[in-house]
Amino acid sequence: MQAFLRWTPPGGTLGTICQEAEARAAKLDARASSLETAAERAPAAPSLAQALRGADVRLITEVKRRSPSKGAIAPGLDAATQARAYVEGGAAAISVLTEPAHFAGSTDDLLAVLGAVEVPVLKKDFHVRPIQLVEAKALGASAALLIARALSPDRLREMVAAARALTLEILIEVRDEGELERALEVGGKMIGVNNRDLESLIIDPTTAERLIPRIPGDVLAIAESGMRTREDVARYAACGADAVLVGSSISGAPDPVEATRAIAAVRRHPRAV
Repeated sequence: MQAFLRWTPPGGTLGTICQEAEARAAKLDARASSLETAAERAPAAPSLAQALRGADVRLITEVKRRSPSKGAIAPGLDAATQARAYVEGGAAAISVLTEPAHFAGSTDDLLAVLGAVEVPVLKKDFHVRPIQLVEAKALGASAALLIARALSPDRLREMVAAARALTLEILIEVRDEGELERALEVGGKMIGVNNRDLESLIIDPTTAERLIPRIPGDVLAIAESGMRTREDVARYAACGADAVLVGSSISGAPDPVEATRAIAAVRRHPRAV
């Protein structure tokens, strides 16, 4: 519980993007009524949690044009075409970056992917206010990302409660033991462990290896960042990952079908409950 008291607003790249996300969220307030109506009327989306359960490590593959760490990755990427290629290659779900300034994403990309595939779609953005979750539900996403480092303990709790009220699934992203503690305390059922520190942008591939074994067996554990090969996926399968989220390496691949197929069907190693 002491870890909760030490939270301070993020700095570095994450801090900058979160400040920008606050401004984007504020602009949504003018559309709150229409977004809430659309969210109420949105049809049930396929479950991301269900899609990530199985004998093999499930793949969440990402529609990603650029990033702060790598710059341009696939500037001309067509979101719908990319998503269809991923599914053909064996992806269980698609992550769509909707952050515009640093990742060149948009909600139009999310809508394009939702119209192109039937697998669950994760809205990946820097969600800092509940109104952004209302928007995610209204658009038709199955789930939305919450980054524990970006949210105070009270705000994380508020966001999780808002998502539950919307029947929107949540993937909570963590990078250390304190954040994992917070994610479990608020009842997180899907936890992503990011090998990349979003403040410094440095990758430590041992982060997921250290934290995933600490995630209870009834909670889905997803390893994120730094995966390029089948051996990388097997590395996180060995420590108990239920799924991996693969972004830059697969978005920039010349043949996304084969790139996805090359890392699919790695056997899971279940963690203890």
